[in-house]
Amino acid sequence: MSLEKNIERLQSIDALRGLVIIIMLLDHVRETFYLHKQVTDPMDVTVTEPALFGSRLLAHICAPVFVLLTGISAFLFQSKKQDLQQTRAFLLKRGLFLIVLELTLVNFAWTATFPPEVIYLQVIWAIGISMVVLACCVSLPLPVLAGVALVIIFGHNLLDSVHFSQGVLQNIWFVLHDRGWLEFAGIKLRTSYPVLPWIGVILLGYALGQFFSSKYTAKQRSRALLSLGLASIGLFVLLRFINVYGDQSL
Repeated sequence: MSLEKNIERLQSIDALRGLVIIIMLLDHVRETFYLHKQVTDPMDVTVTEPALFGSRLLAHICAPVFVLLTGISAFLFQSKKQDLQQTRAFLLKRGLFLIVLELTLVNFAWTATFPPEVIYLQVIWAIGISMVVLACCVSLPLPVLAGVALVIIFGHNLLDSVHFSQGVLQNIWFVLHDRGWLEFAGIKLRTSYPVLPWIGVILLGYALGQFFSSKYTAKQRSRALLSLGLASIGLFVLLRFINVYGDQSL
């Protein structure tokens, strides 16, 4: 495949990432604007105006797209280097860096307190943990990664009723699936983004990276991704219409 086509593919990924950043910026402006105002949940359709609901609903694609593109980018890195050890090191170092960044600079930006009394483990932390897990999984066959990813993505809500009493298991579960409070060295930590679903998304992204390889033409890739995207949207609409699984508040 020509260099020109390869660059075009990368530009399409960057364009999607840029679009999501704009949507994320819109959502953060909304949140900051209403920071000192008493407002209801913008996802509560019974009391929210359509424009506010729509902008908040649209913002839900931001974190999944970022994590999915992280997986795709990791596949492209491996395809270029053809060295699993280098890819593992790449993911591990950057994943750990993101975790440290969340615990320090990002948390300070949110709380403006140092030393911190509360640390919020949010999306940067979730991406970092996901990259560390992906580093351990890159040697697995792509069909296996795709299968594990789909099981996690479609099945993690089956775990919503699983809870543990206070102790080590509860702390692990707060990190993996339940939002909750942890305490370490006198500091409270809030798992705002439990990592299990995001591990599924990054694994899926890595598996989808094969569509950006030389095995597929641009037309084949577009057709495959469009079909998968439309099927996913259709499944989402169906799930929310019957409303028996997943986030039933939507």
